[in-house]
Amino acid sequence: MQTEQGIRDVSRLLDQLSIPESSTTLANRYQSSLPFPHLTIDNLFDSEQLTAVLQEMSRAKSSDWVHHHTDNIEKLGQKSAAGLGPAGFQLVALLHSAPFLYLLSEITGIWNLLPDPYMHGAGYSIIPPKGKFDVHIDSNADLTSGLIRRLALIIYLNHDWSPEYGGQLELWNKDATHMEAEIQPIFNRALLMEISETTYHGIKPVVEPSGRSRYSFMAYYNTAGSMLGKESGVHSSVYAPDCYRSKPTVRSLARKLTPPIVYDYVRQKIK
Repeated sequence: MQTEQGIRDVSRLLDQLSIPESSTTLANRYQSSLPFPHLTIDNLFDSEQLTAVLQEMSRAKSSDWVHHHTDNIEKLGQKSAAGLGPAGFQLVALLHSAPFLYLLSEITGIWNLLPDPYMHGAGYSIIPPKGKFDVHIDSNADLTSGLIRRLALIIYLNHDWSPEYGGQLELWNKDATHMEAEIQPIFNRALLMEISETTYHGIKPVVEPSGRSRYSFMAYYNTAGSMLGKESGVHSSVYAPDCYRSKPTVRSLARKLTPPIVYDYVRQKIK
């Protein structure tokens, strides 16, 4: 549920983001998009910052990447969030901040979102020449934390990228029988999309003629599932039994047994 504090926090993002429309308008676009809720925003982030992120990715050593290569996928993923460079860390600080989470909640209607500080499956992402990602739905949970994945955010980092270069993100209908929308991976385009059991999508093969790869930066957002109650063993603070505490002194016993007005009068006389 939206709060006044949340509204103030979102307004502070204006210094770091270029939000082109009100959150209400963005929410309407997100909810009405087909084949499933999603939203693209161009030039949302600072271009110089994203260029710095792109340079960090280009300089990364091969040992910093996990190479996924099967019949269905070829891509390079970040091995660890600890491998982020300064620009990457700065970007993640923004993407994981409370004001940004409030903005995402206002757009999607999903409240109490939780980021993943370990960036499992997220962060730097590269689709190399001829690389692709066949039509699929994303993992519905972070298997390391048990949190439920709800949203994916992809920030594209490809300067001067033309449609004929491939690498488009395809959005398919709920039974994956045909494509209904296509997202061009151009520089400083952000895509926010729902994760569910029917949000099928895929990446076209990259065929940029000079052999360039397709770059992007990703973040996932989660929720903790149903609220736990006492029946699940959840409790507030539990104090140790009195028998394990230090033995009371004569003074503490006197204070406990004597009426406050009498105790204070005696203390004044003793001083």
